[in-house]
Amino acid sequence: MSRLSSATLAQLPADVTLPSYDRAAVTCGVVHIGIGAFHRAHQAVVFDDALNAGDLRWGIIAASLRSPAVRDQMQPQDGLYTMLVRDGAAEQARIIGAVQQVIVAPEEPTALLAALASPDTHIVTLTITEKGYKLDPSTGALIADDPQLAADLASLESPQTAPGYLVAALALRRAAGLAPFTAISCDNLPHNGVRLRNAVLELARRHDADLADWIATHGAFPETMVDRIVPATTPEDIAALTQRLGLEDQAMVKTEPFIQWVIEDKFCGPRPDFSAGVQLTQAVAPWEEAKLRLLNGAHSGIAYLGGLAAIDHVHEVLALPEARAFVEALWDEAETTLTPPPELDVAAYRRDLMARFDNPTLRHRTRQIAMDGSQKLPQRLLAPIAARLAAGQGIDALALAVAAWLRWQAGQDDKGDAHQVDDPLAAPIAATLADARTSQDRVAAILAFDAVIPPTLATDDRFRTALTHWLTLLESQGALGALAAFRH
Repeated sequence: MSRLSSATLAQLPADVTLPSYDRAAVTCGVVHIGIGAFHRAHQAVVFDDALNAGDLRWGIIAASLRSPAVRDQMQPQDGLYTMLVRDGAAEQARIIGAVQQVIVAPEEPTALLAALASPDTHIVTLTITEKGYKLDPSTGALIADDPQLAADLASLESPQTAPGYLVAALALRRAAGLAPFTAISCDNLPHNGVRLRNAVLELARRHDADLADWIATHGAFPETMVDRIVPATTPEDIAALTQRLGLEDQAMVKTEPFIQWVIEDKFCGPRPDFSAGVQLTQAVAPWEEAKLRLLNGAHSGIAYLGGLAAIDHVHEVLALPEARAFVEALWDEAETTLTPPPELDVAAYRRDLMARFDNPTLRHRTRQIAMDGSQKLPQRLLAPIAARLAAGQGIDALALAVAAWLRWQAGQDDKGDAHQVDDPLAAPIAATLADARTSQDRVAAILAFDAVIPPTLATDDRFRTALTHWLTLLESQGALGALAAFRH
C-alpha cells in the first residue's frame, strides 16, 4: 500500500480536505518542541489555518527531544498527515500540511539550534508534558539534580532539555543581533508562561547574567491554555483510515470537533492572524484554572477510578450512573474555587464537557490519561482541595480522586491484573509506599512525599481523614464499590 505523501495527494477521495496553499512556498516561522499527537491536532491546525488563509510565514519545524518515532512516521509522508474529526457517527478527514520538517534533537542538536536561531523563526511552541520542563511540580523551581538538567547547567554546547535549547538558541540570536522569539508553553501547567520564563532565565543566569537580562527585557513568554481531546492512535485506527483513503498514513491523529486556544496577548515579534480558533486575552489564568480543575481534574478522577475497575475508555466509565454522579460532584466542589472570566458560562461549559466525555468515537483510554499523575495532581486536584479546606468546605469527591491515584500506585487493578505506573516519580513513590502495611500507613507515607503533596495539605487532618477513608474503601471494595458508596 502506498503512503500518503506530496506525490499521492491527488489519489485521495474527493471528500478529504487538502491544503489550499503551495507548500513549496512556505517559510517556517514556528519551531515546535514536542511533536506528538496533541500538537498535530491542535497548534499545527491553527498554523495550517493561517497558511490556508494566505499567510505563508507560518510553516512549522518540529522537534522531538527523545524518540525518533514521529519523525519516522512523518518523514516518508513529506510531513503530511490526516486529522480525523469524529463526532458520533460523523467523521471529517483533513490533510494538515503545516509541518515541513521533523528533527530528532539527540541525533541532530545543531539542526534544532539552527532552526531556533533562524531569522525566520518568530514563535516557539512547546508540548513536552509537565515533566519536560524539569520543574518541581510543587515549587516550580528547576530540579537541579535531574541528570539532563545538570548537564545543561554544566554546558549548553549540546543541550538536553527544552529550557537548555531555548537558552542556547537565544544566546545565538543575541550574538547575531536578532530579536528573541516568543516562547509559548502549551502544556497543562499552572502559570505555564511564568514557569517557562523562570526556567529559562534561571538557566541563562547560571551561564551569562547579561544574556538573562536581555531575555527578560526583550523576550516574551505568554500564558496559554489549550483544550482538545486527542486520544492515542491505535493500529486499528491506521488500518481503518488506510481502507478509507486507499493510502497508508502512519502519522494520523483523531480528535473531537471542539478546539480552544487562549493566549495572553504578549508577543515580542510577528504573529499570525489568530481570528479563527484562538482567543487573545489579557488574563489567561481564569481560563486555565477552569480547564485544569473541571476538565483535567475530572479526567484524572475518571482515569484512575476507571482504570482500577478495568474499564478501558472514558465514555464507558461515564455510562455508569455512579461515575457520572461522582464527576458532577467533583465539578460542584471544584467550581467553588474558580474565578471564571465573564465570557465563560460555567454551567454551559460543564454540559459541553460531559458531552465531550460521552463521545464514543474518541475511545479515549483511561490508561493514557493516567500517565504522569504526580506531575498533574498538584494543579488538577490538590490546589482545589487546598482552596476548599481554606474556605471550610468539604472535599469528598476531590479526595476520592486523589485516593484513586494513590491506589493506582500499587500497580494492580481491582481484578488483580498488573499495570505499569507510567510516571517520572514512579520509582520514588513506590519506595515511599514499600513499607506501608495499611491504608493509614500508605496515606501517612504519601503525605510526607513533598515532591507532590504541598506542606499545607500534608499537615491537614481533614485531608488525611478524607484520603484515608476513600483509600480504605478502594482497597476493600474496589473502585466500583467506592463509587457506589460515594453516590449514597
